[in-house]
Amino acid sequence: MSRRKLIKQLKEKNSHLNQSEIEAVINIFSESISKALNNGNSVEIRGLGRFFIKKLKENFYARNPATNELIYKPERAKVRFRPAKKLKQIIKKLKNLKYL
Repeated sequence: MSRRKLIKQLKEKNSHLNQSEIEAVINIFSESISKALNNGNSVEIRGLGRFFIKKLKENFYARNPATNELIYKPERAKVRFRPAKKLKQIIKKLKNLKYL
């Protein structure tokens, strides 16, 4: 789902809010998640899931597939998302309905 579609759906469900207010809420939400992750904290939203930082080890034996040359990959961090049980159940139901 794109940002525009999300704003449009929120506007339909909350007609008393204007578009700039909805955009401000989305901006604050995404900024607060990114700030928490930058500080090394995980973010848990009940019913949705958990965002967390996973540190990947350094790799001395990685290969460039084009040149077959050994390259060094330093330690790095990735943002990961683990969905909540509720979200998993909703997705399973939607998948089952799609194939019927």
